[in-house]
Amino acid sequence: MVSENVLGKPKKYQGFSIDVLDALSNYLGFKYEIYVAPDHKYGSLQPDGQWNGLMGELVFKRADVGLSALTITPERESVVDFTTRYMDYSVGVLLRKAERTVDMFACLAPFDLSLWACIAGTVLLIGILVYLLNWLNPPRLPMGSVSSTTLYNSMWFVYGSFVQQ
Repeated sequence: MVSENVLGKPKKYQGFSIDVLDALSNYLGFKYEIYVAPDHKYGSLQPDGQWNGLMGELVFKRADVGLSALTITPERESVVDFTTRYMDYSVGVLLRKAERTVDMFACLAPFDLSLWACIAGTVLLIGILVYLLNWLNPPRLPMGSVSSTTLYNSMWFVYGSFVQQ
């Protein structure tokens, strides 16, 4: 890309491709001058068999090297040599980062609502059965011991047994 042009100074190009060209120039010891194809096109084969744009500059030997994000096609490859790709472009999608909110019911997330309903129904049903069995056939306790077999205590007993607490 072209950097900002200050009055009186020549255009200056910058970017990854220019950095690669500078490195090659230093390593191989050559000097270069950058110019843009007169028609500002990458190059395509015209109906009369001639190439335009950057490809035309290379085919007619007005340029020694073409430096661009140029797609390699079989037609272009038949008239010029390409280097291997040194940079790949891919399509990316950007999304806004989700806001993290604190959910006080996150502990319920491992199970579906229907499973939680089954668990609550089971605790309720077994709690009532334990209460009824204790009411019909109370345990024989030693003299002086205090034990309460209310529905509330039966429910807590079943729930504690269920979660092993």
